[in-house]
Amino acid sequence: MTREAFGAEFLGADGFLNSPTYGLPPQFLVDAVTECVGTWQNGTMDVPSFDEHVAAGRAGYAALVGVPVDSVAMAGTVSSALGLVAAAIPDGARVVTVAGEFTSATFPFAAQSGRGVTVTELPPDELVMAAADFDVVAVSLVQSANGAVLDIDALRAGVAGTATLTVIDITQALGWKRVELDWVDVTVAAVYKWLLSPRGTAWMSLSDRMSRSMTPHAANWYAGESPWQTIYGLPLRLADSARRFDVSPTWFSVLGAGLALPFLASLDRDAVQAHCLGLANRLRVELELAPQDSAIVSLPIDGAAENLARAGIRASVRAGAIRVGFHLYNDENDLDRLLGALRA
Repeated sequence: MTREAFGAEFLGADGFLNSPTYGLPPQFLVDAVTECVGTWQNGTMDVPSFDEHVAAGRAGYAALVGVPVDSVAMAGTVSSALGLVAAAIPDGARVVTVAGEFTSATFPFAAQSGRGVTVTELPPDELVMAAADFDVVAVSLVQSANGAVLDIDALRAGVAGTATLTVIDITQALGWKRVELDWVDVTVAAVYKWLLSPRGTAWMSLSDRMSRSMTPHAANWYAGESPWQTIYGLPLRLADSARRFDVSPTWFSVLGAGLALPFLASLDRDAVQAHCLGLANRLRVELELAPQDSAIVSLPIDGAAENLARAGIRASVRAGAIRVGFHLYNDENDLDRLLGALRA
């Protein structure tokens, strides 16, 4: 059954509470990708036309995060993007992260141990207080396992005027949460969760000081100032902007991102956030869970997975608990159905 939300249609939204795993595409995106697959099948696909979708996706990410377009680079995954960042931090750098952090945000830094880089895990409150004592903070704005939200304002205040680099994975926030992160050295997000796009693309914004310290280890033809003029031959000629860190686009993924991100950026983001938090917080009240302004809710309820599956509720299990997420296409019917299944 098709459901309309925020001016778009979504086919599988009824009972779908699994957006922290993957988001549902709006129908206009499905139509565009289907049409493009048809041109591929027929041998009439126009490859240079994907450049327009790359540009639109980049601009959409910049608008959603509140950063300049020229600071945004295109990657394939969060970990590959952060690999470039981790390779650029100095030998012996001290990195701090949250205990239990999603490993795509931490493994790239832990893999630098041969250079003397250390990664320390702290509880969120301690991390915020101690951030300025470290060279790098690498953490998610919203935790994948349980939806916990970092006190980003306290972190900003704690590192203001210091040399501490801030690296924030916003994959589980961007799309439902309103953010303004122009002060952060690195933001990064995959597009296939709350950004409603096919898997295969991630976007990363870079501060000037971070960008200057990085080496484009994956330099390729698409990282050139004029990509179609840098297909063959030396010398190296890369873009002056963060585009010099671009990877070659994953066609159908960037097509989707070039449609979905501008759509999300065009919405009233306060209204989207209020909608998602309204559903999540009502669930917390109904189940007498601790307050937490997050669209992700962790439910440590025995037997819940089986009950949800029988009721046709689509969710996931993370860190030993049921994890549900409320996005712009969810409504009160999904919440009531979830509560009924949990109380069965």
